[in-house]
Amino acid sequence: MEAAIRKGEAGLLRSAVARSPAAVNNRCMEIQGWDERYRSGRAEERETEPNPLLVETCSKLAPGKALDLACGSGRNAMWLAQRGWNVTALDGAPTAIEILRRRALEGGVAVDATIFDLEKNAFEIEENCWDLIAMCFYLQTSLFGPARRGVRPDGIVLAIVHIAEAGEEPTDHRLRPGELRQYFSDCEILHYYEGKSNDSAHKRPVAEIVARRA
Repeated sequence: MEAAIRKGEAGLLRSAVARSPAAVNNRCMEIQGWDERYRSGRAEERETEPNPLLVETCSKLAPGKALDLACGSGRNAMWLAQRGWNVTALDGAPTAIEILRRRALEGGVAVDATIFDLEKNAFEIEENCWDLIAMCFYLQTSLFGPARRGVRPDGIVLAIVHIAEAGEEPTDHRLRPGELRQYFSDCEILHYYEGKSNDSAHKRPVAEIVARRA
């Protein structure tokens, strides 16, 4: 079963890669652009409150070990840490991590905040290690499989991505409608939604999934 899932996953990944041959160079430029936004304060202004889906989901869970991928300046990581979660938070933008470290220090909570360029696969998601893995508004399809395998049995993967609107093609930044769900076909789907974002920091249509490892 796992082999069949990985084979299907590989097909989805090949499709995603084919969309943009220059994806790696673009990602590097994007990290630089985001870092500049954090230095200017523009990005941090948008990232004040935790994501509503993360709050709704995790309010029902006992605190455990959480991994926040592409954490930005840490709005979700901080919320989790303040509620007793053991949080590891990663982002490629150095300034974002500096802001999160400062917030954690000022808030008196512990967050393991580290600079990692996820696109370079510098961080290996250890299997059967996490109770929660969150990827909010960051699309890197090669992380979906490791995230599924990274959570413990009954662990949760929460992912939110932008999706293409009618007449638009998928890109490195947005999936086709219905596509996100395909990456979690071996999980119990606790929540799936496509439509207008419920997060005030994002205006484009989204796909949301909360998947529990069987």
